[in-house]
Parts: sequence; structure tokens; C-alpha cells
Amino acid sequence: HSLCLHSLCTTCVLKEEIDIAMARFASTALCLVSALALVATVGGNVLIKGGTVVNHDQEFVADVLIEGGLIKQVAPNIKAPWGAKVVDATGKYVMPGGIDPHTHLEMPFMGQVACDDFQSGQEAALAGGTTMHIDFALPVDNNLLAGFEAWKEKAKKSVMDYGFHMAVTTWNDEVAAQMAELAKKGINSFKFFLAYKGALMVSDEQLVMGLRQCKAIGALAQIHAENGDAVALGQAEMIAKGIVGPEGHALSRPSVLEGEATGRAIKLAHFVNTPLYVVHVMSIDAMEEVAAARKAGVRVIGETVTSALTMDESKLWDPDFKIAAQYVMSPPIRSKAHQEPLQNALANGVISLVATDHAVFNSTQKAAGKPPHGDFRVLPNGVNGIEERLHMVWETMVNSGKMTRPQFVAATSTVAAQVFNLFPRKGLVAAGSDADVIVLDPAATHTISAATHHSAMDTNIYEGIQVKGKVVVTISQGKVVWENDKLSTERGAGRFVPMEPFGPLFDGIDKRDSARAVSPYGETPMPRDYTSKKDEL
Repeated sequence: HSLCLHSLCTTCVLKEEIDIAMARFASTALCLVSALALVATVGGNVLIKGGTVVNHDQEFVADVLIEGGLIKQVAPNIKAPWGAKVVDATGKYVMPGGIDPHTHLEMPFMGQVACDDFQSGQEAALAGGTTMHIDFALPVDNNLLAGFEAWKEKAKKSVMDYGFHMAVTTWNDEVAAQMAELAKKGINSFKFFLAYKGALMVSDEQLVMGLRQCKAIGALAQIHAENGDAVALGQAEMIAKGIVGPEGHALSRPSVLEGEATGRAIKLAHFVNTPLYVVHVMSIDAMEEVAAARKAGVRVIGETVTSALTMDESKLWDPDFKIAAQYVMSPPIRSKAHQEPLQNALANGVISLVATDHAVFNSTQKAAGKPPHGDFRVLPNGVNGIEERLHMVWETMVNSGKMTRPQFVAATSTVAAQVFNLFPRKGLVAAGSDADVIVLDPAATHTISAATHHSAMDTNIYEGIQVKGKVVVTISQGKVVWENDKLSTERGAGRFVPMEPFGPLFDGIDKRDSARAVSPYGETPMPRDYTSKKDEL
């Protein structure tokens, strides 16, 4: 009735004792399985070994330990915890995941809906090293709260972290109240359009009212800067001349109209004394307005986009409509003469960061603007970039020597985190920050192509471009989601990341207001006796 189990004891034991021991063993095994399941649920431990950590302000050789979705430790020679996944980053750069502050997923626009949804667009982002994006929500029937709910519904299929901006397309007391409510819900930026007359465009008066409300609630005002009235006239002129193809898009909205609207918006923001963020600076004209304002002490952030830095308008004259239509966006991609000045402005900090304006429509959707049944006025505006941004900026700016690696990190991640009040949770490889981390191999080469990208669109404006430097590992929420050219994502695992109002750009605004209130000419209002009749004739 007795047995000898050397794995449990060194002497023979009664069967009853063996049963008890085996039950305890089974219980322990069950606990172990549960623990492993829990580790898998929270992302487990990941140790990135031997890489060069690159932040916006420095770079150094260190290991990075990730635990429970956060960065736990950044230090040399970290010992791998039991069960940790080890990523060998020897000879590679370890950076904060990219933040794309300008995207349009599932956006209804010009009679179409952008073909990348919150799953396909975000998977493309992760494959390209971007671990968070901020998407533009649109009001539903001018109702901002309804728009917020609609975008939350779209985002239920998301696979990574995201936030929202909100567009403001009209003005009244209800809109003002809804802006204040959204600021409490984690939206700290609102976009105003000076373009798209008859659709999204606001008047100067509406813009000033919106700027005042942004200041009151601590939200950053954003501006799409083109003179919408002049663009409408330019479009009519092109049609009258028989210019109906994609080239008419560029000709109808030249850079001077972008520059004019940029300067006007900056001056109105300065009048209100509130920070301004200029989206997609595409031209020398707009860049110089931003540069002059920053030199004068105005708090303005200039954002450029990948297409402005790397593409030129010549493709709009391609005889193949399908090719030409790919490059239609607003403001338009400019001539090659604008490229280097924009690159230099980004490198020197005149332009603060680079986004994408990722708004993709496949070739059948773009065909809505194909003559004779359509023209450039109804051709859906938008290009890709959410997957290509980091690679194209690395190739264009770092491989050329125009930017250092820390500058690259700042322009593609850290500045966005700072501007939208996410830093140091995002945009930094440091203990306590979110475990959104990428590993970039500077020696790896790859070619961009619609055949291999992860977007739902069937074309790619960067088709055929070879890049030296590739994101080989992407870690999102502490989990390895991109490795060995394979995605490992979970539909619905994405998180809405609230962004608090009154970010760093608002520091000292009250002091500027106080300084403005002091007149060099005496007390204001000046005390006068308006009832005296001694001066009457």
C-alpha cells in the first residue's frame, strides 16, 4: 500500500500522504499557469539588451526593462527576469515610439470615407514604428459631443493608443459649451478651418470667438491655413480654363494663399493671446510666417508633414490619372523648391514636428474626380504616411546629416507628447514612461511599396523608394507587436488616452495678459468727468 516517489520524498510514504502531496502539486501548477496567463495579459516582461537609447536630449548605451506595460528600468547590464522576452538591440537604436499628431481614420469626406479604419490604420502605424496617434474627430450635424461619441465608436476596433482632436466648423453658445465639456473628457485641442468654403470653413469672427474659448478652457487651437474664399475663386478660374485634372488642384490653391491664411491666423491668435498650432505647413510662405511669429515671441507651433518634406507637385501632372490623383491633398504638395527650406526649418526648430495628415482613399474612391464625370474639385483629398513617416524622415533627414538622432526623436515623438500634454508618459524612454518603444536598425534596407504596406489603400505615394534604416521591433503597451516583419495585434486592445488641458504652452499666458493691461500712457480706463460742461461750445 506504499510507494516510493523520489520527486516528492526521500522515503516511502503512505498513499494518503502521496495523494495530499499530488493535490498540492496540482494546485501549485494551476497557480503557475494562472500567473503565466496574467503575465501574458499585461504584456509580460520584455528586456531590450545592448542597444543605444535615443531620447530627444541625449543618447547612451543601456538596456531597457519593460514590465506591466511600463518601462521599469533603463540601465546598463540589466539581468533578464525569469520568463522575460529578450530583444537583442546590439548595433541598433532604441527610441520612444512615434506619435503622429495628425491623422484621419474612417473620415467621411468629399462623398467618400477614408479606407483605413482604426484597425488597419493603426496596424500600419505599428509596422512603421508609430505607437500613438491623435485623430481628428468631426462634429455630427455641428454637434461636437455627438462627433466625439461617433469617433469613440469607430475606435472600438483599435489596436494601440490614440487620442482625439475635435474640429469646430461653426460657432454659437452651444459649441462653446461643448468645447468646455470635451476638455473635461480628454480633448485638449480644437481645429478650425480657413479653407473648404461652404463645408468646414469658419469666418474670421468665428475663429476669434473660438480662439477665446480655447484660451478660457486651456485647449490648443489648431488651424488649417488656406484662404478659402480665394481658393474658391481659383477653382472657378481653373474650370473656366478647362483645367479639370489633378493639376488644377495645385494651380487653384497656390502657396501664397497658404501663407496669407497662416499669417492671418497667427495674428488673430496673438490678438487673443493664446497659443496656436498650424497644421501641415506645406510651403516656404507658411513656414516664413511661423518663423517671423516665433522670432517675435508669439507662441505658435508649426507642424509639417512627410509628404511636404519628401514629395513634389510634379506628380500632379502625370499623364496617368491614377498616379496623379494619389498626390492630391490640401494644402497641395508644393514644387521641389519648397522641400529644402522646409527640411532646414524642421532641422533648426523653426518647424517643431512632423506628422502625416494620413487620409487615404483608394484608387476607385479617387476616381470620383476623374473627368469627364468629375474634376479635381470632387477628388477626395488625402495621402498616406502613417506607416512611412519614421522611415522617410530618417532617410531624408538623418541619413543626409540634416538632423541628429535626438532631433529625429524630438520631431517624430517627443515634441508631440510635450505639445499635447502627454510628456513624460509618452515620447521618452525612461523609467515610469509608457512602454511604447521601437528598435531601429540603421543598417537594414527596405523598399516602400503598396504591395507590402499594411494600409487598406491600394496605392502608395512613396512607391519604390529605398530606405536605409528600418524599425525592426515595435513595442506597444508593453507588448511586442511588430517583429520579424510580422504584426501581432489584438483588435479592441487600443486605449483612448485623455489629454489634460492647460499644457505647457499655456504657462505664463496670464502674465502676458497682465503685462498687456498696463498702459504706458497712464491709468486705463482713464478717469474723466464726462458730465462737465466747461468744455462745451
